[in-house]
Amino acid sequence: MLALFSFSAFAQNTRKVDVCIYGGSSAGIIAAYTAKKLGKSVIVIEPGQNIGGLTTGGLGATDIGNKYAISGLSKEFYRQIGAHYGKLEQWTFEPHVASKVYDNMIAEAKLEIVKNHRLIAVQKNDGYIKQITVEVSDNPAKNTNQKIEAKVFLDCTYEGDLMAKAGVSYATGREANSQYGEAYNGVQVSEYHQFPDGIDPYVIPGKPESGLLYGISDAKLKKTGSGDKLIQAYNFRICLTQDKNNQIAFTQPDNYKAEKYTLLARVIAKEAWDGITGTFKHVKIGDTTVVINKGGFLIKHMPNGKTDFNNFGPFSTDMVGANYDYPDGDYDTRKKIWKEHEDYTKGLFYFLANDKSVPLTIRKEMQSWGYAKDEFKSTNGFSNQLYVREARRMVGELVMTQKHCDAVETVTDGIAMAAYGMDSHTTQRILINGMLKNEGDVEIPVAGPFPISYRALTPKKSECKNLLVPICLSASHIAFGSIRMEPVFMVMGQSAATAAVMAIDAGVSVQDIDVTKLQNKLATNPLLNKEPLEIIVDNDNTDQLIIKGNWGKVKAGYGTSLLISQPSAEKKSVTFIPEIKKKGKYAVYVYISEDESKASNSFSFIISDGKTSTPVTITPADIKVLGTNNESNGEWVSLGIYKFKTGKKAFVEVIENSGKQPAIADAILFKPIK
Repeated sequence: MLALFSFSAFAQNTRKVDVCIYGGSSAGIIAAYTAKKLGKSVIVIEPGQNIGGLTTGGLGATDIGNKYAISGLSKEFYRQIGAHYGKLEQWTFEPHVASKVYDNMIAEAKLEIVKNHRLIAVQKNDGYIKQITVEVSDNPAKNTNQKIEAKVFLDCTYEGDLMAKAGVSYATGREANSQYGEAYNGVQVSEYHQFPDGIDPYVIPGKPESGLLYGISDAKLKKTGSGDKLIQAYNFRICLTQDKNNQIAFTQPDNYKAEKYTLLARVIAKEAWDGITGTFKHVKIGDTTVVINKGGFLIKHMPNGKTDFNNFGPFSTDMVGANYDYPDGDYDTRKKIWKEHEDYTKGLFYFLANDKSVPLTIRKEMQSWGYAKDEFKSTNGFSNQLYVREARRMVGELVMTQKHCDAVETVTDGIAMAAYGMDSHTTQRILINGMLKNEGDVEIPVAGPFPISYRALTPKKSECKNLLVPICLSASHIAFGSIRMEPVFMVMGQSAATAAVMAIDAGVSVQDIDVTKLQNKLATNPLLNKEPLEIIVDNDNTDQLIIKGNWGKVKAGYGTSLLISQPSAEKKSVTFIPEIKKKGKYAVYVYISEDESKASNSFSFIISDGKTSTPVTITPADIKVLGTNNESNGEWVSLGIYKFKTGKKAFVEVIENSGKQPAIADAILFKPIK
């Protein structure tokens, strides 16, 4: 990276900037880029040695929910990833490619980033943070401490440390459902990622006096929906490969004890694994439908033969119950917890590949995998970022709740959108009526993409007037479970930085900026380059459609829905009509849903500039899918480059091929070409 600095260059002087960003996460880098492009002096303080957080730390199969929700520099980040792979955009990628994109952004904006410095003190005056003091993370000494003064501060850490030290109210754990009128917060026992009945929990099977196996708590199940301070499990998102020429074998890690995985061996036997890949199915037993889990990992395939290994089933990479002290823990406590998670994960892979209690077929399959040599070179192929799914959550001017996820309430000051389901991982492993069960898992879809309030990024004005918090934002546990996705964090980073600049320019608190103006800035200059905007016409933009024939609407695809042709004799088509505000060349793309990409038929279109019409046919072979398509639900596929004049005469018509599979009309993208 070209723009990294050491505080040694500043001796003992206090560093003064317009905007100080604490945390070099994905949100932190986007925020810094934004503030710098908007003309402010910026410094990024990163407590660790790595930039980009989870986006560069192994989470290569991006959790999205719906691409419609992602905008601005966040979407541009995935466009730059796509350019690397020869596509418009790409949401599943190798970690080093994400690092390269961030490096380019850092170099372009000449960002000042200081690694290996962590927060130790915050000085406030009249509700404003005046300065912070940081120390060298791996070798703290009073004589190397540094102070940073700024007009506005952003907390872009996963832990919310600056927010907490600034005296801002926050929550940890799970609220009771009754607190915000929710249904999926607090204690929850799910059928997903659950132990099958009959797994013996004791060290010596059948003998309670021998004690519980490692990882099982002796806690009692509390009432459904009751609140507590338990934290959903953390893990590492691991990049593995089966390419022997680019592989580091699993070896026995520090502090390895095979008995930590005895419970896993019992799960394998009970579920009768025929492989390590996680699967589940719904099975009807009498009048009841149950979920049957099988396999140990959610394996998301990435380009070039690599994968993003994630938790799956009752016992996997999630280290259940080991992170309760992390959110409010001091640096030594967190370092210990991080190391325990690392040892646990490495031990899990080693156990599955080598322990004789694991069936030979499973051992051989696991031995076919290894860490990728060309990823995470400084940590010998192992991820450099613990997946801190949730730590502190601010209690700010407004708290996002399940009501927002369910569209029961909708905010008008939205500055980002979320679309992922309400998601929580297991929080504890306990006995319920004598049966071993996981508790805490929640997987509930949201009503559709929903706006996130600007007030959820700001503390209460009485607590702090110049702090914005785009990661540990103000949300209940279950609403945070939908919001907490890396692309959304990036969008909120851009929004927060833009708001910071507005507050500085207007000389007001972050709570008192004109949010309508903020929304307008984000909408009209999303890439901070004042270039002509791309145009997306979605099937929900009914005033820009001409529909012929019988079409039905389905909740799927890009945005909230798509149109699908219905069986009938008449010819059927949907015409998408953009409003071209600047004449010139445009690359035109159609959104092809995941189901369409697997179809055998071709897709027919007519593209017109208002005078000349061009028929275009694409086939499934034209749809370039790299790795797991994931929750993105589709791909943008090129229809070519065309010249359009201003006005509403251009159009793209989607035509059903009679006698073949139904046609789908979802969204058309018109991207200006320089």
